[in-house]
Amino acid sequence: MTEGGTSVAPHDLACAELVELVTTWLDDALSDSDRARFEAHLAACDDCATFVAQFRETIAALGTLPAEPPSADTRAALLGVLRGWLGDHDRG
Repeated sequence: MTEGGTSVAPHDLACAELVELVTTWLDDALSDSDRARFEAHLAACDDCATFVAQFRETIAALGTLPAEPPSADTRAALLGVLRGWLGDHDRG
C-alpha cells in the first residue's frame, strides 16, 4: 500500500497496535498515515483480518439487540467484574 508515493510495509504496525486502533479505524478517525499502516497490516495479516471481521460481526449482532437497560443484578455483576479486572490491571 502506498501513501504519498512511499511504500508502507505491513510490519510497520504490530498486531497489538492494530487491536488498539480498530475502533478508531472503523470510526474513520485515523490519520492518513495511520490508516495506511493499519490497512497494509490488515491486508498482510490473516489473523488480524479475521479479528476485524469478527469485530464487525459482533457490532452488527449487538446492533440487533433491544435497547433495554440491564437489570440491577446484571449491572451489579458487570460492575463487579470490571472492578476486579481494574484491580488486577492496576497490580499487574
